[in-house]
Amino acid sequence: MIYWDHAASTPPYDDVIRTITEVMTKHYGNPSSMHQFGEDAIKLIKRAREVCGNALNVKPTEIVFTSGATEGNNMAIKGVALQYMNRGKHLITTKTEHASVYESFLQLQQWGYEVTFLPVDSQGCVDPASVTAAIRKDTILVSIMHVNNEMGAVQPIEAIGQEIKRCNSRTLFHVDGVQGFGKLAVDLKKWQVDLYTLSAHKFRGPKGSGLLYVREGLKLTPLLTGGSQESGLRAGTENTPQLIAMAKAMRMANEQQQSFMNKVSVIRDRLHATIRDIQGLKLHTHENSAPHIVHFSYPGMRSEVLLHTLEEQGMLVSTKSACSTKQSEPSRVLLSMGLSVEEASSGIRISLGDSHTEEEVSLLQGALRTAIEQLEPFLRREN
Repeated sequence: MIYWDHAASTPPYDDVIRTITEVMTKHYGNPSSMHQFGEDAIKLIKRAREVCGNALNVKPTEIVFTSGATEGNNMAIKGVALQYMNRGKHLITTKTEHASVYESFLQLQQWGYEVTFLPVDSQGCVDPASVTAAIRKDTILVSIMHVNNEMGAVQPIEAIGQEIKRCNSRTLFHVDGVQGFGKLAVDLKKWQVDLYTLSAHKFRGPKGSGLLYVREGLKLTPLLTGGSQESGLRAGTENTPQLIAMAKAMRMANEQQQSFMNKVSVIRDRLHATIRDIQGLKLHTHENSAPHIVHFSYPGMRSEVLLHTLEEQGMLVSTKSACSTKQSEPSRVLLSMGLSVEEASSGIRISLGDSHTEEEVSLLQGALRTAIEQLEPFLRREN
């Protein structure tokens, strides 16, 4: 089996696995304990915070450790909404956000907040002018992802950040950076980002760990109470082994970002050429998309049929976001981009890693051609 689903989760670095084992073996003390084992654990966590801060060029004190992006996104969005409701209850996001963002805003709507869901163009991108038009005096938060997890669309985060602060300097800007870090350059200060979410298993770190950058001076209402960990923003005993391992993975991914982009861009271009050459397939990603995501549809054939046909040939791909793959509805993201229900029901995502070889790419190209040949007689055609 060859794994082509790195946007869902990545294979951890060998050093990350070794780090988790070592820390679990030697440093199992509770970081909140006052004895030597607790002191040793908290020193490791402090160092991990410094490493993560360096990778993002922010202060270590601006890093809040979480269990992953779902918690981080909820913490950022709801934490701002609850903390600053006296300023207003208007929020802005897009129609194509990850479920952990999108559904957080739906929940806030139920709590009495007003949410503007911005449209995207046919490439999945937000027009900064639409952000400008939507911002009001009572807008307290704008949340827009860096890279779309299904389509690989790269949002103009810098331009959006500039527009937000020009229109209303008190409006906070949150970015879900899960699919961008380690693949594209990140500059939180230049982007004027106030909150930024990451999940370690998207950049070859361990599952169940992540972080939220919270700009210095910004307050959030905590969602988890009961202890003073993470400056009071997240109660609960720290997962020392995974946080140390995440910091290592983050440093490595940051250092290798340019080489990652150079390698997977070549693979992406090869796959784009193959998909364009196969009759019946419709390519949705393009040269300006994130380098690690290739998305296409096979109208007339449900996506899971093609997925399993490729799996029979040893190729593991995906359909929608891993958080919504088992839902039968057409992709919300694709529908928001103007694709038909048929196209949105037949999407396939191939997501790449820098460990993929030229031989594996050739095998995938061959598997795609073979799968379409096998399925073509069963294709649903319009009368």
